[in-house]
Amino acid sequence: MAASLPKTMRGQFLEGFKKPYALRSVPLPKPATPHDLLIKVDAASYCHTDFVLAEGQMPGFPKQFPHVGCHEFAGTVVSHFDPPSSNASSFKVGEKVGVPGRAFHACGKCFECQGSRDPVSRDDKGYSVYCTHAENNGLSRNGGFSEYAVVDARQLAPMPGSMGPVETAPLMCAGITIYAALKRCKLNPGDRIGIMGCGGGLGHLGLQYAVKMGFNVIGVDAADGPLQLATDLNTGARIVDARKEKAEDIVQQAGTEDGKHDLGEMGLDAVIVLPESQAAFDYAMILLKAHGKCVVVSFPENGFHISARDVVFRDISIIGSLVGSNKMLREMLNFSAEHDIRAIARSFPLSKLNELVEEYHKGGGGKLVIDMAMEN
Repeated sequence: MAASLPKTMRGQFLEGFKKPYALRSVPLPKPATPHDLLIKVDAASYCHTDFVLAEGQMPGFPKQFPHVGCHEFAGTVVSHFDPPSSNASSFKVGEKVGVPGRAFHACGKCFECQGSRDPVSRDDKGYSVYCTHAENNGLSRNGGFSEYAVVDARQLAPMPGSMGPVETAPLMCAGITIYAALKRCKLNPGDRIGIMGCGGGLGHLGLQYAVKMGFNVIGVDAADGPLQLATDLNTGARIVDARKEKAEDIVQQAGTEDGKHDLGEMGLDAVIVLPESQAAFDYAMILLKAHGKCVVVSFPENGFHISARDVVFRDISIIGSLVGSNKMLREMLNFSAEHDIRAIARSFPLSKLNELVEEYHKGGGGKLVIDMAMEN
């Protein structure tokens, strides 16, 4: 099959910060190490990080221009390096796979690759998504906004038979990120959790995962489009408009429902903060009961102001969450397939990527995806 591959491909390239993408043809990339696979990209999803990168707000990334973005995509294996590694050879030509951004060419020798203490990010010894020496598709190296891409077999997940590439691509960053954040909460069925930014790309997936995990879920947002999207999902989660409902009132209502009378006992067991908003962070902290957990996923340029009183006097734990291991990626995909969890997405052809970006800035919620089949 490799012999029939084209010599060139089209890709959407960033040629500088704060500039639109430029569609052009370049030579087809080739696998360069035994772990490498060449895939035909079938779908590529747009992430907030793609915007942050294009604006020049990620110091050190990209390493050079022109640059192909996208770190959440899906495609079809078309060729291997010769000879392939055992990891690469486990994927057959024609197999459908999901591709996250992390971690391309992990070193296999650092602290993380040798097995860190974090059970959420830990993979088998010899590979870690947290490898400090690895590259990242769409960030430090070219990603999925192109017709073909070279990927590391160790970072891939087989696509479930019940899912297509447009459904799989958004889960390769948004899905695994919110799924891992939920795991970090370490909740039991019936526990209360709040998701700040519940109508966004991660948030609306988080609502679906959290409900299927058996949690008592409150979704919070502060914009009409995302709130409508979250409501229309009909997950059974309570959807709150932060512009109209005070966090203190929600705490009191939770206490009444739980039969609690001590203020420290009232509220949520955990919250996940997705927006880059101090107001969202503050709202989330008020929602928590004493000894609750705040999981921070967003990383605003100027950080968050944290009240020492919450941390010291209420014993609130604040932890960060980035991604999950390759094992968790596969777990998340299988969970999504089993429970019919899907991103609410709108699709665009590769040639219309700049129009997709314009739609992103309108803030309608959900995900925006490049569907390569739309070019044909």
